[in-house]
This record gives sequence, C-alpha cells and structure tokens, in this order.
Amino acid sequence: MKRNVGSVDKVIRIIFGLAIIALGFYFQSWWGAIGIVPLFTAFMGVCPAYSLIGVSTDKKIKTEKLKV
Repeated sequence: MKRNVGSVDKVIRIIFGLAIIALGFYFQSWWGAIGIVPLFTAFMGVCPAYSLIGVSTDKKIKTEKLKV
C-alpha cells in the first residue's frame, strides 16, 4: 500500500492513541483498546480511511529522473 500518513499526522496519531489507552486504563474500560488503531496506522504509515477518500498528508516530493 502507498503511504499516506505524514510526519505531523503520525505524531498526532501516536499522542491520540496513547491518550485513549491511558484513559482506558484510568477508567478501567475496554474502550481503551481502540487506542491501538491510531498507533497502528501511525507506525504503518497507511490509513485505510485516507485511501478510501483519496487524502494524503505525506508530503514527500517525487522527483523525476533526468533524461540525458
């Protein structure tokens, strides 16, 4: 799959995922397990929802090879 999660987006997803997991532990709720989803998408660099709607926050500039 093509990467579609940029570096700033990754940091936000990691913080958000860890916060959800921490709140799950604090409130002793299984809902904290949902925090795995943003962590997984951050570390894999691919968001299925972004793929469906055609969005990418990855700002890598693609260069063309020079033909001589």
